[in-house]
Amino acid sequence: MSTPSADAVRSAVAAVSDPELRRPIGELDMVRDISVEGDVARVAIALTIVGCPAADRIAADVRAAAASVPGIAEVTLDVGVMTPAERRALTERLRGGRGREMPFGPGTLTRVIAVTSGKGGVGKSTVTANLAVALAARGLAVGLIDADVHGFSIPGQLGLVSADGTAPQPTRVDDLMLPPVAHGVKVISIGMFLRRGDGEGPLGAVAWRGPMLHRTVQQFLTDVFFGDLDVLLLDMPPGTGDVAITVGQLLPNAEVLVVTTPQAAASDVAVRSGLVARQTGQRVIGVIENMAAMTLPDGTVLDVFGAGGGAAVAEALSQPGTPVPLLASVPLSPNLRTDADAGIPAVLAHPGDPAARAIEQVAATLAQAPRGLSGRSLPFRPR
Repeated sequence: MSTPSADAVRSAVAAVSDPELRRPIGELDMVRDISVEGDVARVAIALTIVGCPAADRIAADVRAAAASVPGIAEVTLDVGVMTPAERRALTERLRGGRGREMPFGPGTLTRVIAVTSGKGGVGKSTVTANLAVALAARGLAVGLIDADVHGFSIPGQLGLVSADGTAPQPTRVDDLMLPPVAHGVKVISIGMFLRRGDGEGPLGAVAWRGPMLHRTVQQFLTDVFFGDLDVLLLDMPPGTGDVAITVGQLLPNAEVLVVTTPQAAASDVAVRSGLVARQTGQRVIGVIENMAAMTLPDGTVLDVFGAGGGAAVAEALSQPGTPVPLLASVPLSPNLRTDADAGIPAVLAHPGDPAARAIEQVAATLAQAPRGLSGRSLPFRPR
């Protein structure tokens, strides 16, 4: 057998993916010197930051990749850290040379969908979390921003909350934040930045007014590195307050899903959230009725919140030539609730549940046209 070459080892190591950036470490300039002496490969890599949370996994994957080269029997690994200049170059490359520019505004190739409601307590966050996971399961690259700063719940519903009630903080590479990934969805939430002062009791409350809310949402859109997304979902706070106005200003290109319950008290208010979104230029693409009637094992239909609210909202938001469809009526479901509390969305934990099937149908409808290039300028020039 011929002696393995350093080039062969470098090729294998360079293909290892950074689990946070989701790109090969060779592309990220993390591979350093590589040499081969007999059947021993000596490999040097540089992590992005000191204390990188993915350090152990990257090291193990690099060792395995180098050892997979025919003729290599032993691997010695030297792990270093990028210099400040190298990190700046990396963040600039990740941003595509745009600097600290928000990448999801008009002209983006990412489909941006804001999930809104008129009132709280209609299950908007549960629907959003399940919809995000259902889209990711279909092979789409999905990001999720928990824009409900005061009432954040997405980290818990996606299983990102540990036993002490805290969620993992995003890894920071200079001014760039790498969002945690749950069930294939890249997630950011203010809940990831709150910690208990004494290690006990609930997380502190967020008591912010407009300017701080605006800055938080803007930072999530600008400084979180989601990479190339097919769909970016925003779990909006209920109502038509500061965050709705901020998102309307920053993302006038966003599409809007309105969530309501069948009850008139909820559906009447839900219409207002759609109207405000439309005033900012956003397009309402559908209504999801949650907590609709459920069928009990004996065939009895239980409609705790009445019926018809979703259809009423869809009709009220429809315009001549621009109908707003009722995309789904999601029935009341114990599984939907218990799975959310357990951090495993029902579309994964109980895919046969009627509520999970209804949300999956919405995902199927949205996935039919995830994003398009028609009318968009591409970064190519004729030669």
